[in-house]
Amino acid sequence: MTLLGTTALLLLSACQETQENRQTDHSAEEENTNGENTEENNTEEDDDDPWVIEEERFNETETVDGVETIQNPDNVQVLVNHDYALPEGYEPDDLTAPDVTFSFDEDVEKRYLREPAADALENLFDDAEEDGHALFAVSGYRSYERQDAVFTNAAAESSEEEANETIATPGNSEHQTGLAMDISSESNNFELSTSFAETKEGEWVAEHAHEHGFIIRYPKDGEEITEISYEPWHLRYVGEEAAEIIYEHDITLEEFFEHAGKI
Repeated sequence: MTLLGTTALLLLSACQETQENRQTDHSAEEENTNGENTEENNTEEDDDDPWVIEEERFNETETVDGVETIQNPDNVQVLVNHDYALPEGYEPDDLTAPDVTFSFDEDVEKRYLREPAADALENLFDDAEEDGHALFAVSGYRSYERQDAVFTNAAAESSEEEANETIATPGNSEHQTGLAMDISSESNNFELSTSFAETKEGEWVAEHAHEHGFIIRYPKDGEEITEISYEPWHLRYVGEEAAEIIYEHDITLEEFFEHAGKI
């Protein structure tokens, strides 16, 4: 091979190497850029993740006499169930009677709710009325003492085991939070029964309660999780954001916290 040919070959090889290096560098830049974009996208997804909620919305508990006792009971998303109990003697300090139609006339404790829940219930009832549905509030706040009497009477009529399936034990009732209201309708004879779900009022509530921050706390397919039988009449206030997530994903409050991340 001539010197000129050798030189040309070397130049060609050098050009090829340079081009390959440029391609390699360009690919690396693309990978880095894609990596940065992926991280940015992940960050954006995390920011928009509906399962990420404020840490203060989770239960803060301490074991008191062998019972997991909630230390932040004023949290509107407080999780009260068989596993988590309210502090002994807890009573909300913002109880008020919502301006809605009740199934009774007496001014008794079950007429009351905490302020945010009471305001939301008024809006819910107003919207129902606009759509041609008359709702009636039946039972709201229930003190520890009242819950104890309700549970004791139910256990006496059947058994403590059977009572546990439908009634919360004292200290483990959502009614004591002041955030729950049992509702019914004239079409259901003002009763608290599963037949309420089959009425036009019950169907409307199931579809629209979340728009005002309420959930059906004990859904039909959630008995194994909540350990409470189906109660289409039991509304629990959790706030509009949480209620929207729970409704859209068709989950229980327990599952909401199980899958949620903290910020």
